[in-house]
Amino acid sequence: MAINNTITIAGNSNHPLTVNRLGYGTMRLTGEGIYGEPPNRPEALQILKEAANKGIQFFDTADYYGEDVTNRLLAEALYPYPTGVVICTKVGGARKPDKSWIVFNSPENIRHSIENNLRTLKLDQMQLVHFRAFPDSKVPFATSMEAMFQLQKEGKILHVGVSNVTPEELETAMQMGAIATVENMYGHGQRTTHVSPYGANSGGEEILHICEENGIPLIPYFSLFNSLPKKDDRITIVAEKYNATSAQINIAWLLHRSPWILPIPGTSSLLHFNENVKAANIELTEEDMQYLD
Repeated sequence: MAINNTITIAGNSNHPLTVNRLGYGTMRLTGEGIYGEPPNRPEALQILKEAANKGIQFFDTADYYGEDVTNRLLAEALYPYPTGVVICTKVGGARKPDKSWIVFNSPENIRHSIENNLRTLKLDQMQLVHFRAFPDSKVPFATSMEAMFQLQKEGKILHVGVSNVTPEELETAMQMGAIATVENMYGHGQRTTHVSPYGANSGGEEILHICEENGIPLIPYFSLFNSLPKKDDRITIVAEKYNATSAQINIAWLLHRSPWILPIPGTSSLLHFNENVKAANIELTEEDMQYLD
Protein backbone atom coordinates (compact mmCIF):
# COMPACT_ATOMS: atom_id res chain seq x y z
CA MET A 1 0.00 0.00 0.00
CA ALA A 2 2.30 2.68 -1.31
CA ILE A 3 0.32 5.77 -0.31
CA ASN A 4 -1.73 4.09 2.40
CA ASN A 5 0.39 5.27 5.33
CA THR A 6 -1.53 5.35 8.59
CA ILE A 7 -4.20 7.36 10.37
CA THR A 8 -4.70 7.77 14.10
CA ILE A 9 -8.02 7.60 15.92
CA ALA A 10 -7.53 9.61 19.07
CA GLY A 11 -10.94 10.54 20.50
CA ASN A 12 -9.86 8.94 23.78
CA SER A 13 -6.43 10.58 23.83
CA ASN A 14 -5.12 8.14 26.43
CA HIS A 15 -5.65 5.20 24.08
CA PRO A 16 -5.04 6.25 20.44
CA LEU A 17 -5.47 3.65 17.71
CA THR A 18 -3.29 3.83 14.60
CA VAL A 19 -4.33 1.83 11.52
CA ASN A 20 -3.37 1.56 7.87
CA ARG A 21 -5.32 4.06 5.80
CA LEU A 22 -7.48 1.63 3.87
CA GLY A 23 -10.16 -0.28 5.71
CA TYR A 24 -12.87 -2.74 4.79
CA GLY A 25 -16.63 -2.37 5.19
CA THR A 26 -18.40 -5.66 5.84
CA MET A 27 -21.97 -4.70 4.89
CA ARG A 28 -21.78 -6.47 1.53
CA LEU A 29 -21.02 -9.78 3.27
CA THR A 30 -24.71 -10.45 3.81
CA GLY A 31 -27.65 -11.78 1.87
CA GLU A 32 -30.12 -9.88 -0.28
CA GLY A 33 -31.31 -6.64 1.31
CA ILE A 34 -28.35 -6.65 3.72
CA TYR A 35 -30.05 -9.51 5.57
CA GLY A 36 -29.21 -13.14 6.19
CA GLU A 37 -26.20 -15.22 5.33
CA PRO A 38 -24.00 -14.40 2.30
CA PRO A 39 -24.65 -16.36 -0.91
CA ASN A 40 -21.06 -17.63 -0.77
CA ARG A 41 -20.05 -18.00 2.87
CA PRO A 42 -16.60 -19.55 2.24
CA GLU A 43 -15.70 -16.62 -0.03
CA ALA A 44 -16.88 -14.12 2.58
CA LEU A 45 -14.60 -15.70 5.19
CA GLN A 46 -11.76 -15.81 2.69
CA ILE A 47 -12.13 -12.08 1.97
CA LEU A 48 -11.84 -11.24 5.68
CA LYS A 49 -8.76 -13.42 6.10
CA GLU A 50 -7.20 -12.02 2.94
CA ALA A 51 -7.90 -8.48 4.15
CA ALA A 52 -6.01 -9.07 7.40
CA ASN A 53 -3.16 -10.76 5.53
CA LYS A 54 -2.83 -7.78 3.18
CA GLY A 55 -2.56 -5.23 5.98
CA ILE A 56 -6.17 -4.13 6.39
CA GLN A 57 -6.51 -3.23 10.06
CA PHE A 58 -9.82 -1.34 10.19
CA PHE A 59 -13.03 -3.37 9.83
CA ASP A 60 -16.45 -1.70 9.86
CA THR A 61 -19.48 -3.74 10.95
CA ALA A 62 -22.86 -3.54 12.72
CA ASP A 63 -25.02 -6.06 14.51
CA TYR A 64 -27.92 -5.08 12.24
CA TYR A 65 -25.98 -6.27 9.18
CA GLY A 66 -27.50 -9.63 8.60
CA GLU A 67 -28.60 -9.40 11.42
CA ASP A 68 -25.48 -10.31 13.40
CA VAL A 69 -24.09 -11.94 10.25
CA THR A 70 -21.03 -9.75 9.68
CA ASN A 71 -20.12 -9.81 13.38
CA ARG A 72 -20.18 -13.59 13.43
CA LEU A 73 -18.20 -13.79 10.18
CA LEU A 74 -15.52 -11.48 11.60
CA ALA A 75 -15.21 -13.56 14.75
CA GLU A 76 -15.06 -16.82 12.80
CA ALA A 77 -12.47 -15.53 10.32
CA LEU A 78 -10.20 -13.46 12.55
CA TYR A 79 -10.67 -14.30 16.24
CA PRO A 80 -8.39 -14.10 18.15
CA TYR A 81 -7.93 -10.81 16.34
CA PRO A 82 -4.43 -9.96 15.06
CA THR A 83 -2.52 -7.25 16.87
CA GLY A 84 -3.41 -3.84 15.47
CA VAL A 85 -6.85 -4.81 14.14
CA VAL A 86 -9.61 -2.33 15.01
CA ILE A 87 -13.25 -3.37 14.76
CA CYS A 88 -15.74 -0.54 14.52
CA THR A 89 -19.46 -1.12 14.96
CA LYS A 90 -22.59 1.02 14.72
CA VAL A 91 -25.62 1.35 16.96
CA GLY A 92 -28.85 3.31 16.66
CA GLY A 93 -30.70 1.04 14.25
CA ALA A 94 -32.10 -2.48 14.14
CA ARG A 95 -33.92 -4.86 11.78
CA LYS A 96 -37.29 -6.57 11.80
CA PRO A 97 -37.86 -10.11 10.53
CA ASP A 98 -39.43 -8.61 7.40
CA LYS A 99 -35.99 -7.06 6.68
CA SER A 100 -37.22 -3.53 7.36
CA TRP A 101 -35.02 -1.01 9.19
CA ILE A 102 -36.12 0.58 12.45
CA VAL A 103 -34.73 3.29 14.70
CA PHE A 104 -33.29 1.70 17.86
CA ASN A 105 -31.67 4.57 19.71
CA SER A 106 -33.03 5.01 23.22
CA PRO A 107 -30.44 4.67 25.99
CA GLU A 108 -31.81 1.17 26.70
CA ASN A 109 -31.62 0.26 23.01
CA ILE A 110 -28.04 1.48 22.72
CA ARG A 111 -26.95 -0.48 25.79
CA HIS A 112 -28.63 -3.61 24.40
CA SER A 113 -26.85 -3.15 21.05
CA ILE A 114 -23.45 -2.68 22.66
CA GLU A 115 -23.90 -5.82 24.77
CA ASN A 116 -24.94 -7.75 21.69
CA ASN A 117 -21.93 -6.54 19.68
CA LEU A 118 -19.56 -7.48 22.50
CA ARG A 119 -21.07 -10.96 22.66
CA THR A 120 -21.06 -11.73 18.94
CA LEU A 121 -17.62 -10.24 18.33
CA LYS A 122 -16.20 -11.97 21.42
CA LEU A 123 -14.84 -8.75 22.88
CA ASP A 124 -14.69 -7.27 26.37
CA GLN A 125 -14.63 -3.71 25.04
CA MET A 126 -15.60 -2.15 21.71
CA GLN A 127 -12.66 -0.18 20.35
CA LEU A 128 -14.85 2.21 18.36
CA VAL A 129 -18.62 2.63 18.17
CA HIS A 130 -20.50 4.97 15.85
CA PHE A 131 -23.90 6.23 16.89
CA ARG A 132 -25.95 6.35 13.71
CA ALA A 133 -28.33 9.28 13.57
CA PHE A 134 -31.71 9.02 11.84
CA PRO A 135 -33.54 12.11 10.52
CA ASP A 136 -36.92 10.78 11.77
CA SER A 137 -35.78 9.85 15.28
CA LYS A 138 -38.18 10.52 18.18
CA VAL A 139 -35.31 10.31 20.67
CA PRO A 140 -33.31 13.56 20.86
CA PHE A 141 -29.83 13.25 19.39
CA ALA A 142 -28.26 14.54 22.63
CA THR A 143 -30.05 11.86 24.66
CA SER A 144 -28.57 9.11 22.53
CA MET A 145 -25.12 10.65 22.73
CA GLU A 146 -25.35 10.88 26.51
CA ALA A 147 -25.93 7.11 26.54
CA MET A 148 -22.88 6.59 24.34
CA PHE A 149 -20.61 8.60 26.62
CA GLN A 150 -22.02 6.83 29.69
CA LEU A 151 -21.11 3.46 28.19
CA GLN A 152 -17.65 4.84 27.48
CA LYS A 153 -17.31 5.80 31.15
CA GLU A 154 -18.29 2.25 32.07
CA GLY A 155 -15.49 0.89 29.87
CA LYS A 156 -17.71 -0.84 27.32
CA ILE A 157 -16.62 1.61 24.58
CA LEU A 158 -13.10 2.93 24.09
CA HIS A 159 -13.76 5.54 21.39
CA VAL A 160 -17.08 7.22 20.53
CA GLY A 161 -17.91 8.21 16.96
CA VAL A 162 -20.98 9.35 15.03
CA SER A 163 -22.50 8.38 11.70
CA ASN A 164 -24.97 9.87 9.23
CA VAL A 165 -24.85 13.21 11.00
CA THR A 166 -25.51 16.75 9.84
CA PRO A 167 -22.87 19.40 10.53
CA GLU A 168 -25.08 20.71 13.34
CA GLU A 169 -25.33 17.27 14.95
CA LEU A 170 -21.58 16.81 14.70
CA GLU A 171 -20.99 20.15 16.44
CA THR A 172 -23.45 19.14 19.18
CA ALA A 173 -21.68 15.81 19.70
CA MET A 174 -18.28 17.50 19.88
CA GLN A 175 -19.55 19.82 22.62
CA MET A 176 -20.68 16.81 24.68
CA GLY A 177 -17.45 14.81 24.52
CA ALA A 178 -14.49 13.68 22.44
CA ILE A 179 -15.61 12.45 19.02
CA ALA A 180 -13.09 10.03 17.54
CA THR A 181 -14.45 9.50 14.02
CA VAL A 182 -17.31 10.40 11.70
CA GLU A 183 -18.83 7.88 9.29
CA ASN A 184 -20.88 9.70 6.67
CA MET A 185 -21.81 9.19 3.05
CA TYR A 186 -19.02 10.77 1.02
CA GLY A 187 -17.24 10.11 -2.25
CA HIS A 188 -16.36 11.62 -5.59
CA GLY A 189 -19.98 11.29 -6.69
CA GLN A 190 -21.54 12.78 -3.55
CA ARG A 191 -19.92 15.76 -1.95
CA THR A 192 -22.89 18.05 -1.32
CA THR A 193 -25.31 18.10 1.59
CA HIS A 194 -28.47 16.21 0.64
CA VAL A 195 -30.64 13.25 1.56
CA SER A 196 -29.50 10.25 -0.44
CA PRO A 197 -31.74 7.62 -2.07
CA TYR A 198 -30.87 5.47 0.95
CA GLY A 199 -32.59 7.93 3.27
CA ALA A 200 -29.29 9.06 4.70
CA ASN A 201 -27.88 12.50 5.39
CA SER A 202 -24.76 13.40 3.45
CA GLY A 203 -22.86 16.22 5.12
CA GLY A 204 -20.53 16.49 2.15
CA GLU A 205 -17.60 18.87 2.12
CA GLU A 206 -18.77 20.73 5.22
CA ILE A 207 -18.43 17.57 7.33
CA LEU A 208 -14.97 16.94 5.87
CA HIS A 209 -13.86 20.48 6.70
CA ILE A 210 -15.04 20.12 10.32
CA CYS A 211 -13.17 16.81 10.58
CA GLU A 212 -9.98 18.30 9.16
CA GLU A 213 -10.12 21.31 11.47
CA ASN A 214 -10.48 19.06 14.51
CA GLY A 215 -8.22 16.15 13.53
CA ILE A 216 -11.11 13.69 13.26
CA PRO A 217 -10.90 10.88 10.66
CA LEU A 218 -13.80 10.79 8.19
CA ILE A 219 -14.85 7.27 7.26
CA PRO A 220 -16.92 7.45 4.06
CA TYR A 221 -19.62 4.88 3.41
CA PHE A 222 -21.22 4.28 0.00
CA SER A 223 -18.11 5.99 -1.35
CA LEU A 224 -18.44 4.22 -4.71
CA PHE A 225 -22.10 5.20 -5.07
CA ASN A 226 -22.58 7.93 -7.68
CA SER A 227 -25.42 10.31 -6.85
CA LEU A 228 -24.97 12.28 -10.05
CA PRO A 229 -27.72 11.90 -12.65
CA LYS A 230 -25.32 10.32 -15.11
CA LYS A 231 -21.95 8.62 -15.09
CA ASP A 232 -18.98 10.93 -14.52
CA ASP A 233 -16.78 10.46 -17.59
CA ARG A 234 -13.82 12.07 -15.82
CA ILE A 235 -13.41 8.99 -13.61
CA THR A 236 -13.47 6.77 -16.69
CA ILE A 237 -10.86 8.87 -18.48
CA VAL A 238 -8.48 8.83 -15.51
CA ALA A 239 -9.07 5.08 -15.07
CA GLU A 240 -8.00 4.48 -18.67
CA LYS A 241 -4.85 6.54 -18.07
CA TYR A 242 -3.78 4.20 -15.25
CA ASN A 243 -5.23 1.01 -16.74
CA ALA A 244 -7.45 0.86 -13.66
CA THR A 245 -11.11 0.33 -12.85
CA SER A 246 -13.48 3.18 -12.02
CA ALA A 247 -13.76 1.82 -8.48
CA GLN A 248 -9.98 1.96 -8.06
CA ILE A 249 -9.86 5.60 -9.16
CA ASN A 250 -12.70 6.47 -6.79
CA ILE A 251 -10.75 4.92 -3.90
CA ALA A 252 -7.50 6.56 -4.98
CA TRP A 253 -9.31 9.91 -5.17
CA LEU A 254 -10.47 9.53 -1.56
CA LEU A 255 -6.95 8.68 -0.38
CA HIS A 256 -5.59 11.76 -2.16
CA ARG A 257 -8.49 14.07 -1.27
CA SER A 258 -7.50 14.40 2.39
CA PRO A 259 -5.13 12.67 4.82
CA TRP A 260 -8.09 12.58 7.24
CA ILE A 261 -10.15 10.21 5.06
CA LEU A 262 -10.15 6.49 5.89
CA PRO A 263 -11.91 4.66 3.02
CA ILE A 264 -13.70 1.39 3.78
CA PRO A 265 -14.77 0.02 0.36
CA GLY A 266 -16.69 -3.22 0.72
CA THR A 267 -17.39 -6.07 -1.66
CA SER A 268 -18.55 -9.68 -1.58
CA SER A 269 -16.14 -10.62 -4.38
CA LEU A 270 -12.58 -11.69 -3.63
CA LEU A 271 -11.58 -10.51 -7.11
CA HIS A 272 -13.01 -7.04 -6.52
CA PHE A 273 -11.47 -6.91 -3.05
CA ASN A 274 -8.00 -7.50 -4.46
CA GLU A 275 -8.67 -4.85 -7.12
CA ASN A 276 -9.73 -2.36 -4.44
CA VAL A 277 -6.56 -2.94 -2.39
CA LYS A 278 -4.43 -2.16 -5.45
CA ALA A 279 -6.03 1.30 -5.56
CA ALA A 280 -3.75 2.29 -2.68
CA ASN A 281 -0.79 2.04 -5.08
CA ILE A 282 -2.22 4.49 -7.63
CA GLU A 283 -0.42 7.82 -7.40
CA LEU A 284 -2.75 10.46 -8.78
CA THR A 285 -1.02 13.65 -9.88
CA GLU A 286 -2.02 17.15 -8.89
CA GLU A 287 -3.30 17.58 -12.44
CA ASP A 288 -5.44 14.44 -12.05
CA MET A 289 -7.00 15.79 -8.86
CA GLN A 290 -7.70 19.17 -10.41
CA TYR A 291 -9.31 17.48 -13.40
CA LEU A 292 -11.47 15.24 -11.18
CA ASP A 293 -12.61 18.24 -9.14
